[in-house]
Amino acid sequence: MSKKFETNAIRTQLKRTENLEHSVPIYLTSSFVFEDAEDMRASFAEEKERNIYSRYSNPNTNEFVEKVCQMEGAEAGFAFASGMAAVFSTLAALLDSGDHVVSAQSIFGSTHSLFNNFFPKWNISHSYFDINDLDTIEGLIQPNTKLIYAESPTNPGVDILDLEALGKIAKKHKLLLVIDNCFASPYLQQPIQFGADLVIHSGTKLMDGQGRVLAGITVGSKELMDKVYRFSRITGPALSPFNAWVLSKSLETLAIRVDRHCENALKLATFLEGHDKVNWVKYPFLKSHPMYEVAKKQMKAGGCVVAFEVKGGLEAGRKFFDGIKLLSLSANLGDSRSIVTHPASTTHSKLSVEERAASGITEGMVRISVGLEHIDDIIADIEQALG
Repeated sequence: MSKKFETNAIRTQLKRTENLEHSVPIYLTSSFVFEDAEDMRASFAEEKERNIYSRYSNPNTNEFVEKVCQMEGAEAGFAFASGMAAVFSTLAALLDSGDHVVSAQSIFGSTHSLFNNFFPKWNISHSYFDINDLDTIEGLIQPNTKLIYAESPTNPGVDILDLEALGKIAKKHKLLLVIDNCFASPYLQQPIQFGADLVIHSGTKLMDGQGRVLAGITVGSKELMDKVYRFSRITGPALSPFNAWVLSKSLETLAIRVDRHCENALKLATFLEGHDKVNWVKYPFLKSHPMYEVAKKQMKAGGCVVAFEVKGGLEAGRKFFDGIKLLSLSANLGDSRSIVTHPASTTHSKLSVEERAASGITEGMVRISVGLEHIDDIIADIEQALG
């Protein structure tokens, strides 16, 4: 294969069948047949690598997984029905009762809920570290700590964590490092290069890029992914073949789409930074971002998400959202259509006010997933809503 990302995204695919199809067909089948009794026995005994049941594997999900492994520099992977299915299944496969997790404070709201509401029922504890002070991590590590978990860029504050520093801490203490790479996509950032053991994505976001399907994926070393696979094979969070087929096609255009997302996002962030009705703006490739140099070190570009705060607090924010005419009010991101979200009342609404504040989420924070519309139209809608 080529060493170029764009070429691999397009040319990594299943071998053609006797029909010599140019585009891989959809394998909408729940199960697969066997030649004879011995073939069936050997297949279930894992003496053969072959498809048995689509809850375990399917040609379409195999192709999707192989593409993401190529992109991330991973050995193996498993595709899930959603991003949160990937997060839960990965952590549940690796953690035992009595284990402890050190996690970034600034993570997606549903992941917070896993740590705060569900894992404690199975005697799995956690400690949060301040993303602005990675030196505090080592003081949180306990004898029963199993892994470090983080996002970069974070959802929704678009903060940046130094992945290389996290990798060194994890290696020093012989811990696993699990990184949610959803905001960056494998086109902009490959956490395995910086020491991550496993990388998680919500395929619903930039990977699909058009708001059509739900999906998740985890990739990493063969040894760890075997544990994730065996847990997921039994518990059943597998991605559907149709959604996998859609995603494989979407990945062929990931690079060109993300380039445009990033170009638009930087222009919008620059515009907002000079606006008199905005308190602050965060975008990784703005020089004013506190982790700008780190972002430049580990990312190709800044991503599609811009965070900012409207002056005037909650009421001003409400007027801003009601004033939006062209852009979409939704909780998704990474779509071809620009999306405006109020994290405090949507994606992170289940957190307490104190928990949101600790995660850097203010009442007036706005998260914009900048789409592929013409930048002049995106800015015009934001400007008239602020006015």
